[in-house]
Amino acid sequence: MADTDEFDADAVGSDDLAERLADVDEVAAERRSAALRSGLEEYDLDDEDRAVLEAASENPDEITYLPALPVVAIVGRPNVGKSALVNRILGRREAVVEDTPGVTRDRVSYQAEWLGRRFTIVDTGGWEPDARGIDASVAAQAEVAIELCDAVMFVVDANVGATSTDEHVVRLLRKTKKPVYLVANKVDDARLEPGAADLWSLGLGEPHPVSALHGRGVADLLDLVVGKLPEVSAVAKQEVGGPRRVAIVGRPNVGKSSLLNKAAGEERVVVNDLAGTTRDPVDEQIELGGKVWRFVDTAGIRRRVHLQQGADFYASLRTSTALEKAEVAVVVLDVSQPISEQDVRIIDLVLESGRALVLAFNKWDLLDDERRRYLEREIEQDLAHVDWAPRVNISAKTGRHLERLVPALETALESWDTRIPTGKFNAFLAELVAAHPHPLRGGKQSRILFGTQASTRPPTFVLFTTGFLDPGYRRYIQRRLRELYGFEGTPIVLNMRVRERRSR
Repeated sequence: MADTDEFDADAVGSDDLAERLADVDEVAAERRSAALRSGLEEYDLDDEDRAVLEAASENPDEITYLPALPVVAIVGRPNVGKSALVNRILGRREAVVEDTPGVTRDRVSYQAEWLGRRFTIVDTGGWEPDARGIDASVAAQAEVAIELCDAVMFVVDANVGATSTDEHVVRLLRKTKKPVYLVANKVDDARLEPGAADLWSLGLGEPHPVSALHGRGVADLLDLVVGKLPEVSAVAKQEVGGPRRVAIVGRPNVGKSSLLNKAAGEERVVVNDLAGTTRDPVDEQIELGGKVWRFVDTAGIRRRVHLQQGADFYASLRTSTALEKAEVAVVVLDVSQPISEQDVRIIDLVLESGRALVLAFNKWDLLDDERRRYLEREIEQDLAHVDWAPRVNISAKTGRHLERLVPALETALESWDTRIPTGKFNAFLAELVAAHPHPLRGGKQSRILFGTQASTRPPTFVLFTTGFLDPGYRRYIQRRLRELYGFEGTPIVLNMRVRERRSR
């Protein structure tokens, strides 16, 4: 299946589908949805499946948020056994483990459980001071993981003892003010425990001797950590109430700081023609369009090759953190220059973060007719995957059309918060599948058993299916959702839970 276009031939039009769904009786739709839900009992469901279903059935007309799971980050220098410890905690081989430093590069999250308590565990790459190139990116991801967790497991190789790199990590951890558990790894038997005692010198309290490879001591460590974790994460949950948070992102020198200054009505941020003037994210509470907003000006996100060292690297790291804390991102593009691969990468970063999206085309006052023609072609070719995002043409320097930013932000946030009742969503799926069922693959046809919206911010839908849905068919469902319900300015997440019928 090359693309979703092959689904267009036999599919009903958007107007026809909307009319049919409008005629659906809501009570009947809810009854049918309940019948589909009860039919799932014939399939193998795990605890997470049931949690999703209960959230949908307890209050079908409004979203129910499950408590944010506490987050535990595992950090340390390279090759001390962090990924091996992750696998031991999970009870399965999820993280890649190899006897070579630097195998893990990104921070990777896994769902873990111990003594009935569920939590998120984050595996990180090895942290080293004065890292260069990709090692610097790896170390930065570890620092982000430390900031966005509730507790830290600091892993040290007990056979090697405390190194200067370990002492650098200790200084970093002391600044966080978060619970830190010192894990002395590679203590494979009792004869090696005296080496673990030497780690008291790091000043982090009692070292906990474990062997991630053999499992020795890991249960005692988990008893201690899980027993002191908060019931609800202090970092993973969404902020509720207060001004909506707007992150202004883009590559260097596109006019982000000028936009904040003009919106604030004062010179709140230093503006200079030199690219990269802004380094720390700047929060400013602004009244715009009769509402109070919290705008966050961020450093320009440079190409990876420029992020090897220095203040610019850490500025970009803080920008990514500010984006994770925002609700909607305004991506600023300079219309006087061609849309670059860097611009597209920044937009993709917003999509990965799940934030609402508004595209602000800045320096519109510098645009001539010839450049306008090329720009429209570039938008059509390079930004087709975000054609649902509101577009605003502005001049941050003069303030031209700045008032148009507020309706775009409101539209994107409203879509980001949109909830479709379970009955209506299943009626939508029934009409969709009736118009064009999933194609046969290997003589089998995947069926959608039940669907529900698990959460908003962004709208996240869960489909219980009998088989894997083709990527093209999933894009087809997302496109039809947009055609019918709008969702202008927000990404749509479509998750699948493939379940087999329970054996009798």
